[in-house]
Amino acid sequence: MVISNDNISNSINPTTSSFQGTIFMELSQFLRFNSMPRLMEYNMGTFVFVFVLDPMGTRKIGQNNRRALGIINQNMAVEGRYPCVVNKRGFSEKYEVCEKKQADPVHRPITRRFAAQVASTKQTRAEFIFIDDDEPKSTEDQSVPMSLEQTEVLHNEPDQMEEVEMEDIDEEPLLDIDSSDANNPLAVVDYIEDLYAHYRKIEGTSCVSPNYMAEQFDINERMRAILIDWLIEVHDKFDLLHETLFLTVNLIDRFLEKQTVVRKKLQLVGLVALLLACKYEEVSVPVVGDLILISDKAYSRKEVLEMEKLMVNTLQFNMSVPTSYVFIKRFLKAAQADKKVELLAFFLVELSLVEYEMLKFPPSLLAAAAVYTAQCTVYSVKQWSKTCEWHSNYSEDQLLECSSLMVDFHKKAGTGKLTGVYRKYCSSKFIYAAKYEPASFLLENNTL
Repeated sequence: MVISNDNISNSINPTTSSFQGTIFMELSQFLRFNSMPRLMEYNMGTFVFVFVLDPMGTRKIGQNNRRALGIINQNMAVEGRYPCVVNKRGFSEKYEVCEKKQADPVHRPITRRFAAQVASTKQTRAEFIFIDDDEPKSTEDQSVPMSLEQTEVLHNEPDQMEEVEMEDIDEEPLLDIDSSDANNPLAVVDYIEDLYAHYRKIEGTSCVSPNYMAEQFDINERMRAILIDWLIEVHDKFDLLHETLFLTVNLIDRFLEKQTVVRKKLQLVGLVALLLACKYEEVSVPVVGDLILISDKAYSRKEVLEMEKLMVNTLQFNMSVPTSYVFIKRFLKAAQADKKVELLAFFLVELSLVEYEMLKFPPSLLAAAAVYTAQCTVYSVKQWSKTCEWHSNYSEDQLLECSSLMVDFHKKAGTGKLTGVYRKYCSSKFIYAAKYEPASFLLENNTL
């Protein structure tokens, strides 16, 4: 037995207990064989109203019920609103309605599919709805349910999220270049950023004035270039570390900036600077006798030791300075450079060591420009990633001036009298790095 809205008006004597038992017995049988339809019960004083509704809307439970619910829905304030939002008229205390509140089934995020499902089942979830006025109200006067307002906002959120994701894809991500060395104690990953921040801070103390040669009365820039070109060959003969060469050139420039030297002692200054750099960087240090033989016995042992004493006192024993080598190793790692790019970068920066005009650039800029120019030379396109820019603190525009000079040196490296660096990197030991075609396209938009 199903009691619908049409027979609510039929008189039922609630005091007859046998009649009530019959109703609930028939309802129990109906529930057992009809896949658990929804049971709604309302208590109004001494009256008990029981409604059996199909929550899925798959079976017809009385055509009259459908027509009645359709009329009620037409009188609702807003067509298509959430069905549980109603306006109820107040009752007197005598006929106060007491509902058994059920748990709200909507306890999950409202998606488009779920909102459509709620809208499709709005007519099956009928309740006792009381309308204050006989005439329908305009939609403008009705308040919008908070759940539906939230649904409308959520409908637009996926599009916004997709736009943000597309923007993130367009941006080049920063690579963690130290993740591969997390288990290498020699890489000091925990302190590497602090170390390079310190190097950038103090690199100015290792730089010399780009015009210091004006204070020298017996030597000039050309003599300095000849000395360093010769020392690069000596360095290669002894098979010394890269760090030793860069420190040797730094010691020479810092000493010549503070001490005037005659022409015939300039080679001695270079030999002593190489000896000091070897003592600081190398495990096996060349003996003084070997250096004297390299100079064709132009100086005695006593002269070498006296110049060594003079140099360390002039420099106040300060050998710990960041050179271009310190920075170029870090920047090559940031660029994820292969062996070709690495050797070509060292070739370019060693060409810059010979040139006096390159003293106006700090060591970090020289290193960054060498890596940038090497990448452009190998790949034939301008290449400077966000990761390189982040770790070097130099943008591509800041590197163009120095990089253009390096390209010009590369073009002239095989000609002229100072070809020590070119011959060094034309050997199979350095995979013929000097024979790469210079990146001339970097000179097109730059005026040297």
